[in-house]
Amino acid sequence: MRRSIVRAIAVFAALVGWMGLALQLWLLVSKLGVAAAVWHILGFFTILTNIGAASVATAIAIGRDDWLSRARARLMVTTSIVMVGLVYSVALRALWNPTGLQGLADEALHDIAPLTWLLLWLVAPHPRLAWREIGWALLPPVSYVIYAMARGAIEGWYAYWFLNPATQSRSAFVLSLFILICGFAMAAGALVAVDRVLGRRRPAPSTA
Repeated sequence: MRRSIVRAIAVFAALVGWMGLALQLWLLVSKLGVAAAVWHILGFFTILTNIGAASVATAIAIGRDDWLSRARARLMVTTSIVMVGLVYSVALRALWNPTGLQGLADEALHDIAPLTWLLLWLVAPHPRLAWREIGWALLPPVSYVIYAMARGAIEGWYAYWFLNPATQSRSAFVLSLFILICGFAMAAGALVAVDRVLGRRRPAPSTA
């Protein structure tokens, strides 16, 4: 019964992710053309995270049992997608007010996907993750920061204002990075802590 619930939520999470991504890409293609739209959209952590989240949700939905559907990948995805929603709400939502199809894509990728993934993570199996798994959860944001800095240095374009060193003092920029990574670490730590509590409470396997 529980496995069926997990897979049903995973199906919904996968649909939300892929449909939101497809809609956002279509909207950009209509303005920029295919090549420019793809390159532009891949500059956003939101997009890259939703690609990863939709991929993991798809793996769970179809019943795969490999690294893409296991606890470490679920932790990495949940940490990143929840932070997408939090950072967007705190630092970015007030900067624009999308409507129509753009508003729908925005809501799918920043609101529905994080909430659905948090629910999926809660109902999925909890094997009592080790605290060192927090390091794996930090891999996506740290990798993205390096990628965004390198891309920004070449193009002069940054997807997020808090990652743009040209619009901040050096101390403010360092503080932005520190707060960002600490936020991810705290989110991952909270998820691991909850995972360990839920794992302790799960029923013992039958020996019959």
